Amino acid sequence: MQTNLSDQAKQLPRADEAERILRSCVHCGFCNATCPTYQVLGDELDGPRGRIYLIKSLLEGGEATARTQQHLDRCLTCRNCETTCPSGVEYHTLLDIGREEIERRVRRPLSQRLLRGGLRQVVPRRMVFATLLRIGQAVRGLLPAAIRAKVPARAPAAGARPAPRHERRMLMLEGCVQPSLSPNTNAATARVLDRLGISIVEAGGAGCCGATDYHLNDQQKGLDRARRNIDAWWPAIEAGAQAIVQTASGCGAFVKEYGHLLRHDPAYAHKARRVSELALDISEVLRAEKLQDLGSGKAKIAFHCPCTLQHAQKLGGAVEDILGRFGFDLAPVPNAHLCCGSAGTYSITEPELSNTLRRNKVEALESGGPELIATANIGCQTHLAGAARVPVRHWIELIDAHLPPRPSA
Repeated sequence: MQTNLSDQAKQLPRADEAERILRSCVHCGFCNATCPTYQVLGDELDGPRGRIYLIKSLLEGGEATARTQQHLDRCLTCRNCETTCPSGVEYHTLLDIGREEIERRVRRPLSQRLLRGGLRQVVPRRMVFATLLRIGQAVRGLLPAAIRAKVPARAPAAGARPAPRHERRMLMLEGCVQPSLSPNTNAATARVLDRLGISIVEAGGAGCCGATDYHLNDQQKGLDRARRNIDAWWPAIEAGAQAIVQTASGCGAFVKEYGHLLRHDPAYAHKARRVSELALDISEVLRAEKLQDLGSGKAKIAFHCPCTLQHAQKLGGAVEDILGRFGFDLAPVPNAHLCCGSAGTYSITEPELSNTLRRNKVEALESGGPELIATANIGCQTHLAGAARVPVRHWIELIDAHLPPRPSA
């Protein structure tokens, strides 16, 4: 695609990157065929190709409008289009650049500023989120239906975590909302890895991965959180930690981008690159271990592969393979490539579109008659649980329940 960035746009820190990505697009339109928002709305400007044109216009000196901002806001950043694109367009990177520029040039209405600012203050702060969640759960029956649907019932308590006892050690990103919404996920992960001869070590000071701030267009705050995590993890990395385990695929996708996002930061470029190399989804860790096939006859489940796992991390099929080896009967899921509508805070900032996508996804997941829905991302898990008629759990909890104890040495 021919481009001619304005003099103003050429001064942006990522101008060269934006121009390179724009030039790689051949505007074939294949991306629209798999774009969830385009399928629902049928508007060219609510598909990747249309959004690319909007960003191109913006960077070439075109008018910045609230309408342009709305079309960019509606993108789920599911990256389905990147999986489809024959030209390898790095759409999500261009979208980040466009969103940052439109945020600078268009002032949002007060209601939007308050909502987005509130999300940035609450979601990444583990204790703040946990406190507000407990309050919401205590008065859940009194809340309006729309708000009550966002407040899940109390999650099952986490089981005990084994103390570190193995030579092989790994870090784990605990996350900001998962410890409150699904506390057993990380505990189950620690137990599974312990049975495989791997201990999880804690890193005080690590917190939110930074994705919430970054994707709500406070990109510098998101990168500051990334730097804080790198500082917290680095002593354990120097001591020989073999990986940084990710149990939420959305966080994992972002941590794997630390190296790219901080490549021009002289103080962090090397460390960020190393952190991204060490970041592994829990499915990658298990896939590398010598797991025995454990037979058949277990529950029939439907697996929802989050967009951040299949499109961002390119790990579609990894969890399904592990579950199959453990004997789970995997129900077919039509249109498994499509987003469930969670997409971080999207279910709050774009509730109507999000709920439409969730209805479609739940219908697809339940069409095969599963006893349970499994997934790999806390946002998807909570979002789907608000509408599904069967339980929704993280898949690692199923492995924890069926992996036999490690033989004594």
